[in-house]
Amino acid sequence: MFGRLGRLVVHNPWKVIAAWLIAAIALVMFAPKLSDLTNQDQSSFLPGKYESVQAQDLAEKAFPQSTEQTALLVFKRADGKNLTEADKSTVKDITGRLGAAGVEHVSKVEAGAAKDRIALGTAYIKGEQQDKFVNEALKKLRDKAKPMVEKTDLKLGFTGSVAINVDNEDAFKKAEAIVGIVTIVLIIVLLLAIYRSPIAALLPVLMVALVSMVASPVIAIVGKATGLQVDQSLNTILIVVLFGIGTDYILFLLFRYRERLRAGDDRKEAMIVSVERVGEAIASAAGAVVIAFGAMLLATFGSFKSMGPGLAIAVIVMAIAALTLVPAVVSLIGPKVFWPSKTWQHQPKGTAFHRIGGLVGRKPVAVALVAGVVMVAFAAGALNFKADYDQLGQLPGDTESAKSMKDMQLDFAAGTLNPTQIYLKSTDGKPIDKGAAERFALSFKGVEGVGDLNEAGEDANGSHVKVSGDGMSAEIAIVLKESPFANKALDSIDPLRDFAHAHQPEGTKAMVGGQTAAFTDIREATNRDLSVIFPVAGLLIALVLGLLLRSVVAPWYLMLAVVLGFISTIGATVLVFQTLAGNSGVMFMLPVMIYMFVVAIGTDYNILMVARLREEAKEGHEPRRAAALAVEHAGPSIAAAGVILAGTFASLMMAGIDMMTQMGFAVSVGICISAFVMSMFLVPSVTALIGHAAWWPGHGDRATGRVGRGEEDRKPVFAGDR
Repeated sequence: MFGRLGRLVVHNPWKVIAAWLIAAIALVMFAPKLSDLTNQDQSSFLPGKYESVQAQDLAEKAFPQSTEQTALLVFKRADGKNLTEADKSTVKDITGRLGAAGVEHVSKVEAGAAKDRIALGTAYIKGEQQDKFVNEALKKLRDKAKPMVEKTDLKLGFTGSVAINVDNEDAFKKAEAIVGIVTIVLIIVLLLAIYRSPIAALLPVLMVALVSMVASPVIAIVGKATGLQVDQSLNTILIVVLFGIGTDYILFLLFRYRERLRAGDDRKEAMIVSVERVGEAIASAAGAVVIAFGAMLLATFGSFKSMGPGLAIAVIVMAIAALTLVPAVVSLIGPKVFWPSKTWQHQPKGTAFHRIGGLVGRKPVAVALVAGVVMVAFAAGALNFKADYDQLGQLPGDTESAKSMKDMQLDFAAGTLNPTQIYLKSTDGKPIDKGAAERFALSFKGVEGVGDLNEAGEDANGSHVKVSGDGMSAEIAIVLKESPFANKALDSIDPLRDFAHAHQPEGTKAMVGGQTAAFTDIREATNRDLSVIFPVAGLLIALVLGLLLRSVVAPWYLMLAVVLGFISTIGATVLVFQTLAGNSGVMFMLPVMIYMFVVAIGTDYNILMVARLREEAKEGHEPRRAAALAVEHAGPSIAAAGVILAGTFASLMMAGIDMMTQMGFAVSVGICISAFVMSMFLVPSVTALIGHAAWWPGHGDRATGRVGRGEEDRKPVFAGDR
């Protein structure tokens, strides 16, 4: 199959290239943009069965104004002293003028509570959190406010969900630009070092750039057709995935192409054989990645459910390009792809990978033990794993919203930023008894974790209860002591719900909503999703490995190695960020990110190594000799791919966003463990030890009775082979 594909592409290169160019131009011109599907509101990704979603639905119907987006205005004196009465009067004047400024979509701006050093105000903006005009309205409000404050003794900063989204959006745009530039520069530099050829270094960058022009619109088309919304981090992750995985696949092909040229094939035959030999490994590797990403459709948390298919589509497009577009271009360029270097003409002797292969072949027990001990040592750190849901703490600390939040906490509880709402809904058809609702509200003052009621301001009558127009629902705002996204705040929601359900007034149903409650439900959904996605994906990937290797033995120890690599990666990340850096935990999405990239890509490297090992066995070599030759010949491409992919993910650490820093570190370390410990040492040594039984029952290692061209040039690994 892949031999026929290779011949078709190599004999029709211009047609293949033209098809890709036409597709890219058409999609860029006419397809929707991926940014149109971006959603910043994590809580909107939850399904309707969760209480926070049910509370939000009630709020939208009974209290439409309370579902407007809010921005918190934080006033303080420029000299840091306590506010005077004149200052507080100025705050009321500024908020009044801002409310009358006529900013589109801003329904009102009102002054709130004022204490010793801090006075608050609230701006209400009509729209959903993901609506772009909401962010634009806040930017205009900021611009209107600046001249009003300049001639006073006050400083004003905006915080709250909308302000954080605006600053967050800017931070992610900068991160996307930084990651894109660093990734491209890094790939070019590393490929120059590997091939000593500007053509070979630039080829993957150009190919991936063209593929990204196709992949992003395709994702957007599918998203539009299915109602898919994607997390704002997808654009940045997509850059790394396409450049990382795309460069891997191109490297696998170029390394085999160079090997076939050294073996004496002409340039067209060399590419046909390369596609034939590597095609199955690339397709299987891509299939494993697509399965890993596709398994996220089983998630209940929509952010996972949407990100997985989006990345899976990108990988499919990249794999197709690696087996069609890249061979077409390289077949036209020929050996000049390695110009000006001449190393492609000669088989290197006594390389480091030859020596590593010899070690694996001679001492598989010792190699397996050392590799296993290294991975287990890292894995031990996973025992201390704690998930951190504090998105505010993971954003840059130098933004206006972050600084204003710290200022607010000088006088107000951290939970003032996002109050927790408790809703009462009539269940007996009678209007809400406001007196009973007020007593219910006051009862929360003694509940652990609750700071106060309506600390940012009460209604005009001093009541803590807001009743809907039809009298059938009521809303109570509670301010938690902790930051709304801190683990302690999340831990307080379930006891708060238990208290609310136990003390709800007769004839009513109580529901706890708001951002903190939503993230508590996100935590529950995430834990559930991880327990489902991991085993399902593992079984499906094992099935792919079984079909590729025609074996029921090899897939199981290969998957065990990948699982150990996954746990080792989490352990190393916990060690650095929790133990050494002193963080309260690591980003809650990190296990999923590690799963998507380390598990999927680690399987890629295993597939490439074991496929080559089986190929060497088919040439008539015994298990230990086959393992040695597999490391010698597949090792360079896996090492190069691992270094480049780890480097591209490490570029995320330069984004200036803590969540990106953690993701970049975790995935780059995981890739290094997968490429250099697992695939280079553990898997080939274990395969050598198991021997022919590894391929049972298909016995895919049976010698074909032929020796590949160029075999006579290989340097012997064992003395007895001379």
